[in-house]
Parts: sequence; C-alpha cells; structure tokens
Amino acid sequence: MELIPTIKIGWLNGWILLFLFYLIFGIFLTTFPKDIRAKLFYYDRTRWSDKLRIFYVIGKLSVLVYIVLIILTPLKFGTNLFIIGIIIFILGQTGFIIALSNFKDMLPDQPAIKGLYRISRHPQVMMLFVLGVGICIAIGSWLALFILIIFKYFGHFRTIAEEETCLEQCGDMYRTYMQRVPRYFLIKTRLKEGNSDKQEDKK
Repeated sequence: MELIPTIKIGWLNGWILLFLFYLIFGIFLTTFPKDIRAKLFYYDRTRWSDKLRIFYVIGKLSVLVYIVLIILTPLKFGTNLFIIGIIIFILGQTGFIIALSNFKDMLPDQPAIKGLYRISRHPQVMMLFVLGVGICIAIGSWLALFILIIFKYFGHFRTIAEEETCLEQCGDMYRTYMQRVPRYFLIKTRLKEGNSDKQEDKK
C-alpha cells in the first residue's frame, strides 16, 4: 500500500472495478418496480439542519475525489494486494446486491426489515463501504482509503436523518426494529423511549 500511488490515465486502472459495480447495479435496478426504485434514491431533506446539509455536501465532494482517484490509479495486478482487494470487492458487491434484493421485496409503506436488514439497519451502506475498501486495496492506495473513511463519516449523519424520517413514518414498528437490530453490523445503538437517534448521538 502506498500513501500516494502512481497517478496516470490507463486501461488497467481502478475504473474497471467501478464500471463493474455500476454495470451490475444498473442492470439489477431495471428489475425494480418504479415506486421501490424511487424510494431507493429519494431522501427527504426538507427538515435537514444547515449543519447536515453542509455535511452532505462535504460527503459528496469527498466521494467525487475518491472516484477520480480510483479512475486514475492503476490496479496492482500480480500482487497479493490485488487478490485481497478483489476478494473484498466481490464480497461487498455480492452483499450489496443481496441487500438491494431485500429492499426490493419490502412491503408497501413499510421499511425493509428482512434478509440482511435483520442484522444491520443499513446493509447497503455497509456493503458499499466494504466494496470501496476492496477497490482501495486493489489499487494499493492509503489516500483513497482515507478519503473513503471521510465520506463514510459524513454519510453517517445522513443515515441518522434517514432513521428519524423512518421513525416519523412508521412509528413504533420502526422503533422496535431499531431496538432489535444494530445500525451497522455488530455495532449496537441504544434507543430510549421517546428519544430519537439524533438525541442519543449527542450524548
């Protein structure tokens, strides 16, 4: 792994893995009903605070830098790093598709709570992170990994906002779900009756 790897335009760069991800993602999306596909991309931002909006923009900028860096960095073909990275990438890609499938099968006007959603409230987010880590390792870049972590950090606040929206829309059903299932794999968060996750995170 290098802090700042060689940057150059080439056919054997990390863009190949990004292309594979978006290709598979796009093909799978074509099987989604329009209403479910809309829920996948729609975020209610009407009540976001200025701080959350700023964090959202920073997160978007960081992922843009991450993508550009991946596109311009050669894959470490013929190394153990490449093999490890590809394995992690495949695990993340597979988990992401499974999570999407679980999301696709959710009941109308209810949150997704089956499949991978039984062990994480946000398996798509976690699998995207795993997939991204795999790409960082495959190109051998600490810088790309650092930028990915920054994106994940700022994206965490959007995740909290999404949970608050689900609480408002689904009430006690989602509150019970939050009490039973960790936000991220193996990371349990407490939810006190009458308090939102946002209030907990301030403690």
